[in-house]
Amino acid sequence: MVILCSILVLVVAACASSTLAPLTPTPVVGSCGLALSETATDEEAVRAVLLAEGELVVQQAIDPLMALWVEGGSVTDAKHTPADAADDQVWLDKDAIRHRYVRIVLPGAQQPAAPADLTLEWEDARVVITATTRIGDEVSPDGDRWVLVNVNGCWLLESLTYNLEPEPQ
Repeated sequence: MVILCSILVLVVAACASSTLAPLTPTPVVGSCGLALSETATDEEAVRAVLLAEGELVVQQAIDPLMALWVEGGSVTDAKHTPADAADDQVWLDKDAIRHRYVRIVLPGAQQPAAPADLTLEWEDARVVITATTRIGDEVSPDGDRWVLVNVNGCWLLESLTYNLEPEPQ
């Protein structure tokens, strides 16, 4: 009888574990993870994503930082030659972007690189933003181009191209 009860307990446990999937929360991404007001406009949400990116870099918070990026995103260093893409360095997709943050950006991030002087160009569910780079005393007018995309009501980073300003002659 003890053996029969033990077998029954094991069968019930196996059935229960195979039919019930563990609950995993859906990750909140992009602007939807920033606790914005329900009445926030698209422009406010986009600006909040850019601000959060800089703040999360300083906080060294890689997982929330990566939650701002869409799958398939890219980061490009234009190397101060915006008309010549041949010398660009590109990090494509979230694994490469994460690697760039961890190896290049986070180690030297003492203060936020807050984009300033934003020019926003709206294209349906996408916005292209040209910004002045401000990192400490470094100011590079029109040095960054961000592209954000709206996915299911959340604004996410799709791409960043930086060092767009030509080197002084």
